Amino acid sequence: MTLTTIGIDLAKSVFQLHGVDAHGEVLFRKKLRRNGVLDFLRDLPPCLVGLEACATAHFWAREIGALGHKVKMIPPAYVKPYVKRQKNDVADAEAICEAVTRPTMRFVPVKSAQRQGVMMLHRTRDLLMRQRTMVLNAIRGHLAEFGIITAQGPHKLAALLEAMRDEEMPGLPDIARSALSSLMAQLDNLAAEIRALERRLMAWHREDETSQRLETIPGVGLITATALSASIPDPSVFKSGRQFAAFLGLVPRQNSSGGKDRLGCISKMGDGYLRRLLVVGATSVIRRVGTNTSATGNWVRRLLERKPARVATVAMANKTARIAWAVLARGETYRAPAMV
Repeated sequence: MTLTTIGIDLAKSVFQLHGVDAHGEVLFRKKLRRNGVLDFLRDLPPCLVGLEACATAHFWAREIGALGHKVKMIPPAYVKPYVKRQKNDVADAEAICEAVTRPTMRFVPVKSAQRQGVMMLHRTRDLLMRQRTMVLNAIRGHLAEFGIITAQGPHKLAALLEAMRDEEMPGLPDIARSALSSLMAQLDNLAAEIRALERRLMAWHREDETSQRLETIPGVGLITATALSASIPDPSVFKSGRQFAAFLGLVPRQNSSGGKDRLGCISKMGDGYLRRLLVVGATSVIRRVGTNTSATGNWVRRLLERKPARVATVAMANKTARIAWAVLARGETYRAPAMV
C-alpha cells in the first residue's frame, strides 16, 4: 500500500495527521508536536497534503511544499460537511483528507511570504485606522461634556484641536486640557504611523505590475489595488468573474428549492476586508456619477432610477470585482466599455 493523501489538522502545538492510500484505506493516524511535523513529512514519498485555510496555513503550505509534496488549502466551511458526528482533531484531519480529494472542491491559493507581508501592512493600517477613530470619538465625547460640539468628520475636529493647542478655547479647565493633550499626542502618533505604512504600500505598488494594472479600474485606488494583488496570487482558481465575486460575498444569498429561486441580501462570505474596500470604492463612483459621462456612468444612473443608492453601490462593487478578475486573469489593463 502506497501513501497518496495526507490530511493535517493545524493547531498551535499539537498537529493531527491522517494518511490514506489510493483506495482510501487508512495507513496512519498520528499526533505530532509542532517541531516534529516537517521531520516526519520529509521521510515520506511525495503525496497530496490537505490543509484548512486557517491561521498559519500559508506558512505550513510553503514549508511542506518545499519538501516536494503537493499542498492544497481548503476553506474551513468546505471541510465541515465531511466531519462525521463528533468534532475533534482526529475527525477534522480525516475530513480534510477526504475533502482534498474531491474533484469539485475549491481551494485557496498559497501566498508567498512577500505577499503575506503586504497584507500584514494592510491589516496593521486597518487596525491603526480603527484606533484613530476610537481616539477621535473619545476626544469628541470628552469635549461634548463641556458643551464644545463640532461638526461630524475628522477634519472639523482637527480644526478644533488646533484651536485648543493655541489655547483659544474658553470654558475648558486646565486639568481637562492635560487629559486631552495625551489623546492628541496619541492621535498624532497614529497619523504618522498610518502615513508611514501607506508610503510602504506605495513603494510596493510601484514595483508590482499587477497592482498597477488593477489601479486603472474605476473605484480601485492604491489600497484596493495592492490588497487585491497580494490576496489573489493565482486568479485561475476562479473559473469566472462571478465566482470571484461570490468568493468576496458580493452575490445574493440563495434559499431556493423546488424550482423556485429565492434570492436575499448578499452572502457576505469570504474576505470581508476586500469586500469592504470594493464597496467603499464603489461608493466613490456612485457619488461622482453626476459628472461621469462614460458607459459605466450611464449604467449607474439607470440603476439608480430603479434601486436605492446602497443597492446600486453593492451592485457596482460586484461589477468592479468581476472586472478585477478579468484584469488579473488576462494580464491586461482596464478598458472602458464603448458607449452604446
